Amino acid sequence: MSDPGTKLAITMGDAGGIGPEVALRVWQRPEVRASGVPLLMGDAAVFARVAKALGLPLPPTIALDQIATVAAHAAGYIVDCGNVNADDVTPGRYSAATGRASYETVCTAIDAALRGDVDAIITGPIQKEAWMQAGIDFPGHTELLAARVARPGDLQSQGGGPADVRMMLASDTIACVLETIHVPLADVPGMLDPVSLARTIAMAGDAITKRNVHRGSLLPPRIGVCGLNPHAGEHGMFSHGEEERVVVPAIDAARRAGWDVVGPLPPDTAFTPAMRARIDVYVCLYHDQGLIPLKALSFDDAVNVTLGLRIVRTSGDHGTAMDLAWQGTASCESMVAAIRFAAELVESAP
Repeated sequence: MSDPGTKLAITMGDAGGIGPEVALRVWQRPEVRASGVPLLMGDAAVFARVAKALGLPLPPTIALDQIATVAAHAAGYIVDCGNVNADDVTPGRYSAATGRASYETVCTAIDAALRGDVDAIITGPIQKEAWMQAGIDFPGHTELLAARVARPGDLQSQGGGPADVRMMLASDTIACVLETIHVPLADVPGMLDPVSLARTIAMAGDAITKRNVHRGSLLPPRIGVCGLNPHAGEHGMFSHGEEERVVVPAIDAARRAGWDVVGPLPPDTAFTPAMRARIDVYVCLYHDQGLIPLKALSFDDAVNVTLGLRIVRTSGDHGTAMDLAWQGTASCESMVAAIRFAAELVESAP
């Protein structure tokens, strides 16, 4: 049972996309209110335009400085960030202004979490091109969070660098943790490092262990690590030795640390039904290696979780869907799952 006092900051995402509608719809869901107090963070006037256009009820609005005093069991609020002119927002179109506003809203939510005013942030979909147009030097949420949020004792953060984070995408069907994220495919082989990969394996194991414990299972997770190349390189026949130099040493290190790891798995057979029945979480070496099977299997209910932070952050695993913006047809199931997962992580935190 989730704590009704848990404050869940749900960011609007890009105002021109489906984010405002999704946020308004999840606010009405009983399972969301049972998870905690939903706080919809974004521009109140944009939320009002969307609610009027779609005939949706509108939560009451509070100011940013009122978040800390929100009571447990409250039905939820809009937290007005007031950072975009609602009259200038066109449904289905993004701009530098909507990109700047979505970025500032996420930063506001992060700061609220760091202060302890909210217990978790659940981010609505951003438009990466809009961030670029606004001159924001982050390709996405994960990189922004890595730069702004580090755990106590994180050696990289103490040295002035980003936090050591990973992206996990998970549903009840499949879970994948990515070793590299938003980088060109041609750059991936040169970025692979056995120490970093061993760390990713451990972070994947920790995350799934916490989820399993919350759901009543004490069984240790089995972790599957994908190879980089066709047939996992076939002992160098179809590779430049990445499996032997990087993947195998990382797996060996993780096994010495006590994790139950299998691999390197040939990527073309790693996600078959028989393999998924044996694997609790996959470690994938590049973005599409993990996200293609995950979205094919769990497009509507997968959750994005940033591992390695000292705050809880999840999001729905979908984009801004500009072609569906403000039409009343957007699905909110992935965002509902992200909110419930965030509440689970808050409850299981030490």
